[in-house]
Amino acid sequence: MSKIRAKVKVEGRVHGVYYRSYTKDIAENVNVTGWVKNLSDGSVEMVLEGDEDDVREVIRWSYQGPPAAKVVNVTVNWENYSGEFEDFKVKYW
Repeated sequence: MSKIRAKVKVEGRVHGVYYRSYTKDIAENVNVTGWVKNLSDGSVEMVLEGDEDDVREVIRWSYQGPPAAKVVNVTVNWENYSGEFEDFKVKYW
């Protein structure tokens, strides 16, 4: 299976609804590495790396998010896989 990398921006009601925490749990369950963080514009940004099917599974989930979220837009930018991450982190900065 090929390894891929995606940078994803999720817009809508995604702050204060545990979006980052749920994303971390989903990513770890399918062995995707990278990070997720809140942006000052109210959106969430994440970088995902791993097997193609696993990364795509996290992206599919991001369109819905956790129960309290209301996702209105998801933008996916495909980047070159780097293998730079050992795990998946929530960034707070």
